[in-house]
Amino acid sequence: MPTQRRDRLDGVAIALLVVLCALWGFQQVIVKVAAAQGLPPVLQATLRSIGATVLSCLWIWWRQGGNGLARMFRRDETTGPGLLLAAVFGVEFVMLYAGLNLTSASRSVLFLYTAPFFTALGAHVFLPEERLRPMQALGLTIAFAGVAAAFMDGLLRGHGNLLGDALCGGAALLWGASNVITKASPGLRHTDASRLLLYQIGGSVPVLLLGTVLLGQAAPSPDVTLLAWFGLAYQIVVVAFASYLVWYWLLLTYPAAKVSSFTFLTPLFGILGGGLALDEPLSAALLLGLTAIALGLRLINRPASA
Repeated sequence: MPTQRRDRLDGVAIALLVVLCALWGFQQVIVKVAAAQGLPPVLQATLRSIGATVLSCLWIWWRQGGNGLARMFRRDETTGPGLLLAAVFGVEFVMLYAGLNLTSASRSVLFLYTAPFFTALGAHVFLPEERLRPMQALGLTIAFAGVAAAFMDGLLRGHGNLLGDALCGGAALLWGASNVITKASPGLRHTDASRLLLYQIGGSVPVLLLGTVLLGQAAPSPDVTLLAWFGLAYQIVVVAFASYLVWYWLLLTYPAAKVSSFTFLTPLFGILGGGLALDEPLSAALLLGLTAIALGLRLINRPASA
C-alpha cells in the first residue's frame, strides 16, 4: 500500500477504521475467554507477538524478496526510535493483558480507548501541523462523553478493580505515546507500514517474555483447551498481523489525531461482545453513545474551512 500523505479521512479510511474497531473491540473478550480456558493473558500477548513477527517476515519476504527482508533489519535513522517504539509497545501490552486479568472486558476496553486523548494531546504539543482547532477539541470531548454514556451502567455494575483499571489506563497512555513517536520521528514517518509493524511486534518480544516471568504467566495450564488456541490464533493472524499492518498504513497516510479519534468506536463493539460472550451488562445508553460518537467524529474531521 503506497504511503501518500492526505490531510483528511476519506471513505476508504473510514471504512477500514470501523472494521479495525470491531476487531479490536472483540479482542478483549477473546483474551478473557482464552484466559479462562487455560492461557494466561501475558503469555497470550507474548505468543501473539512472536507469531505475528513470523507472519510479518513472511509477508515482507513475499512482497519484497530476501533483499527486502534484509533491509528491514539494517541499521539506519529508524533504529533508535524504532527500538524505543518496541519498548513502549512491549510495556503497553504487559500492562494491558495484566489488567485484563483483573478487570472486566468492558472496563478494560473503556480505559484502553482513552488513548485518542493522549494521541491528540501529544500531536498538539509535538506536531505543529496537527494542532487541534477548538471545534476538533469539542468533537473529541463529545465523542468521549458518548463512550462514558454508553458505559455508565456497566461501570456501576462492573466487576473490575482499581489496579486492573489503572493498568489498562496506563496502556492507553503508552499507546498514545507510540502514535506520537511514530509521527514525530522523521525516520519512522517515512518508513513503510511493514517495518513499523516489525519494530513493534518483534522488538517487543523480549519485554513481553520478561513480563511473563515476572508475573508468573510463562506457561499455559495443563488443561488448556482448543478454544484457547483458536483465540490465540485470532489475536496473531487477524489482530496483531493484519489489523496492525492496516493501522500503521493509516497512521502514516492520514493525520494521527483524526485516525486515533475513530478508536472511540471500539468500546461499543467491546461491550457488545462482552454482553454476548461474557454476560456483561448491555446498556440502552449504547444508542446515545453511538449518536454522540458520530457527532464527535464529524466535528474532529470537519474541514478547516467549514
